[in-house]
Amino acid sequence: MFATATPQLSHLDIPTLGFVAVCIAALLGILLLAAWVQQRNVPALAWWGSAYLIGASSIALWGEPAPLFRLPPEIPQALTFLACGMVWNGVRLFHGRRLLPEAAFAGAVLWLVLCQLPMLPPGSHARIALGVTVVATYTFFIAFELRRERRKSLYSRTAAVAVPAVHAAMFLMPVAMQVFLPESYAAGWLTVFTLETMLYAIGTAFLVLLMVKDNDVNLYRNAANTDHLTGLLNRRAFLETALDLSARRGKRGEPVTMMMLDLDRFKSINDTFGHAVGDDVLRTFAEVARTNMRANDIIGRLGGEEFAVIVAEPIDLAVRIAERLRASFEEAGVTVAGHPIGATVSIGAVSSSEALSDLSPLLARADAALYRAKHGGRNRICTGEVGPAPRQAAQPAAASRGAPAMEPARVVQFSGHARRATSASVRR
Repeated sequence: MFATATPQLSHLDIPTLGFVAVCIAALLGILLLAAWVQQRNVPALAWWGSAYLIGASSIALWGEPAPLFRLPPEIPQALTFLACGMVWNGVRLFHGRRLLPEAAFAGAVLWLVLCQLPMLPPGSHARIALGVTVVATYTFFIAFELRRERRKSLYSRTAAVAVPAVHAAMFLMPVAMQVFLPESYAAGWLTVFTLETMLYAIGTAFLVLLMVKDNDVNLYRNAANTDHLTGLLNRRAFLETALDLSARRGKRGEPVTMMMLDLDRFKSINDTFGHAVGDDVLRTFAEVARTNMRANDIIGRLGGEEFAVIVAEPIDLAVRIAERLRASFEEAGVTVAGHPIGATVSIGAVSSSEALSDLSPLLARADAALYRAKHGGRNRICTGEVGPAPRQAAQPAAASRGAPAMEPARVVQFSGHARRATSASVRR
C-alpha cells in the first residue's frame, strides 16, 4: 500500500504546495484580524490573526528557493513554534484565563538553544523529532484548554477538542515512522503533512470563528436568562429549569425539594441605609448562595428580596443545604458595604416526587412554609409535610400569604444569634 501511495504523492510539487500554504495562512490571518477590528471585545482574535501571519512568514522563509537574505535554518521553525504558542494563548485569553506570554516563546527559545547542540544537526532525525514534539505539545495544550471550557455547545466543544488532538497526533507520526518505516517514504509523507497542515489551518480558522459565534450566543442567552443585579437566574429561567428538573425526577419517582427564601426585614434595610446598600445586600446573598450551593442546584431571583431554590434531593438533605446557606449568609450579612446590617434569611422548604406540569402548587406550599418561618421569628428554616403537591390552583410567592393554606410543618432550625427583637407583625 505504501509503495503505491508514495509515487502518486510525489507528483505533487512541494514548492507549489508551500506557496499555496503561505497564501492561505496569510489570508486567514488577515480575516481574523479584520474580525478583531469589528469585535474589539474579543482580543483573542488579534492573537490568532497575528499567529497566522507569523505562520505564513515561517512557511515563506522555509520554502523560499532563492531568499533575498540568508537566515539561520532554525529561524523559520522557531517562528512556527511561536505561532503555535500564540494560538494557545489566544485560546486561554478567549476563555478568560491568564495569558502566558513566556510559554508562547518557550518552544521557540527551546528550539533555538537545542539546535546549537552537535547531536542535533540540520536535517537529522533527532531534530525532526524535536520539532514535531514541540508542535504536538502546543496542540495538545490547545485541546486541553478547549476541553476545560464547558459553556460552549457540545457540538463545537467536541470539534474544538478533536481537531487539535488529531493534528497533534499527525505531527507525532513522523517520530514513529522514523522508527518503523524506511526512509523511502519520507518524501511522500512530507507531502501528506503539507496538505494536512493547509487543511488544518483552514479548519482552525473556521473553528475559532465558530467559538466566537458560540460565545456571542452564550452572552445573549445569559442576558435573557440572568437577573442583572445578582447574576442568578431570573424568574422565567428559574421556573423553566425547575419545571424540567421536576418532570425528569418525577418520571423516575425521585424527589425534588423546592425552597422559597426571603431576606428578613429587607424593607427596613432599604429605608434605613438606602436602596444602594439594599442592592449590595442582594448581591452579597447571591454570592453566598453561589459559594455554598452545588453546581447542579438551581437558584433564581423571583423578584425583590425573594429567591427560590430547587434541588434534586429529599427534604432531609435539602435542609442541610439550606442550613449551610442560612448560616453563611447570617455571617456574611453582619456587615455589608461597611454598614452594620445584620441581614438574615428565612427559608421554607417542601418536597415532591410527582412529575409536575405546573410548579405553582409546589411554590405555594414552599411559600406557606416560608410564611411560618417568618411568623416563627425569622432567620430559620421551616418545612412542610412531604407529599404530592395539592391539586387545587394556588398562587405562588407573596400573593398567597394573605391566607396561606396551613399544613403540618416543623421548624428545623432556630438561630441562636438573632440580632433584633421579633415584631408582632411580619414585615417582609
